[in-house]
Amino acid sequence: MGRRMFVAVVPPEDVREDLAAFLEPREGMRWTPPDRMHVTLAFLPDVPERILEPLEERLRTAVADLQPFACRLAGAGAFPHPDRPAVLWLGVDRGRAELELAARRVRGAANDAGAGPEGQRVVPHVTLARPARGRSALRWIRVLDTYRSREWRVDELELIDSQLLGRGRRPLREVAARLPLG
Repeated sequence: MGRRMFVAVVPPEDVREDLAAFLEPREGMRWTPPDRMHVTLAFLPDVPERILEPLEERLRTAVADLQPFACRLAGAGAFPHPDRPAVLWLGVDRGRAELELAARRVRGAANDAGAGPEGQRVVPHVTLARPARGRSALRWIRVLDTYRSREWRVDELELIDSQLLGRGRRPLREVAARLPLG
């Protein structure tokens, strides 16, 4: 079994803390802690040890010519559907096209390296909560939709190693590589 990894944009600490402060008084949901907030561009569920170096090299090359860009979190939603939410999320209203391009690049590079990414088209978002099944998320989406982060500059992506520790425990995460843009 290989490593469980993902490529993401991690908002600056003050953006994550501001979002956490917005969520804190809203009871009834277990919110994502600020140190776990990120925008996933590619989830790599099974990365063989032998390809870690080539994977990092291909990822660096794939994003080297992308220019840094402005990003802002805004707009809420739920996957797969607001009436049957598995995930509540906050979207991106500034930098969305750039994140989608970066996602296509890193997914292609990961595939070429032999670390096939999971899932289909990327919808840039920060996962905020995983609600209990069977309840509509429309009320939460209306509340979350009022939030707008400050704008920040994305100048790197992170390749993150995410080790599962067992049921009920949060994965142990470590930055395996920083991938500068431009």
